[in-house]
Amino acid sequence: MRQKRVLVTGAAGFLGSHLCDRFIAEGCYVIGMDNLITGDLKNLEHLFSNKNFEFYHHDVSKFVFVPGELDYIMHFASPASPIDYLKIPIQTLKVSSLGTHNLLGLARVKNARILVASTSEVYGDPTVHPQTEEYWGNVNPIGPRGVYDEAKRFMEAITMAYQTYHGLETRIVRIFNTYGPRMRLNDGRVLPAFIGQALRGEDLTIFGDGSQTRSFCYVDDLVEGIYRLLMSSHVGPVNIGNPQEITIKDFAEEIIKLTGTNQKVIYHPLPQDDPKQRQPDITLARQILGWEPKVDRAEGLKRTYAYFKSLPTEELYKKEHREFEKK
Repeated sequence: MRQKRVLVTGAAGFLGSHLCDRFIAEGCYVIGMDNLITGDLKNLEHLFSNKNFEFYHHDVSKFVFVPGELDYIMHFASPASPIDYLKIPIQTLKVSSLGTHNLLGLARVKNARILVASTSEVYGDPTVHPQTEEYWGNVNPIGPRGVYDEAKRFMEAITMAYQTYHGLETRIVRIFNTYGPRMRLNDGRVLPAFIGQALRGEDLTIFGDGSQTRSFCYVDDLVEGIYRLLMSSHVGPVNIGNPQEITIKDFAEEIIKLTGTNQKVIYHPLPQDDPKQRQPDITLARQILGWEPKVDRAEGLKRTYAYFKSLPTEELYKKEHREFEKK
């Protein structure tokens, strides 16, 4: 049988690099693509000597060409945290609109199945809890997070249009909060911020009163769910995340306990449109994929903390990390 060929966009990012690993492990030939605005080649350097991997430095918002056959396209190129999409809002809009259009066209030409990475942010600051795939969301299209939220909502719309109009094989995953090795310390999200502050001996910063909730899924579980979705026959959006919900205040206490530090927790105003609750309803994933998360948060945090501790000391003290935490 011919070796399956997979294009992964956003390959140098946190999730993209783990997907490259998974498809290599499945015996596929992987073509990674990234413009390296938020990605890091360090996440892929272990693959550069692999005969089943190649890398393209390219922005998918521009015309995308890949020689040879393609079986699957995994569209994971996008800034994915507030510090990124508030800094580069236009690029954020373009990668999920123009970029998705380009990759859907490529999938049609190559007769490839395409899976696009949507997000729990399509639910906005939800009025339904937990969030099911049928919920249409509560999004502020002109707020500071709108450039990301609406870009992903458009991504879903154009993907479904290609599926219904052209008969293209498409899949849509709605990803909830995910964590694990290869996250960036300047990611801007709560877990790397807390661990970075703990490692530097700084107080942990909570935005708001800490009563807002998140649900954290370990990256290995997420990748397994995504892979199962790609191989399934389901074309509608599917939530992939861990339904184990926790308040940010309690999460800060978990990080302090994990790191063995005794920092205080300090509070700053909650940013505009920051979701108060975030918890996936994964009933559909259980039914059609036979999937649910396996890695307990305590175990996942140990693995993630070990990764951050292994980083060079200078990574902890980069100016960009500290500037974000002051905002």
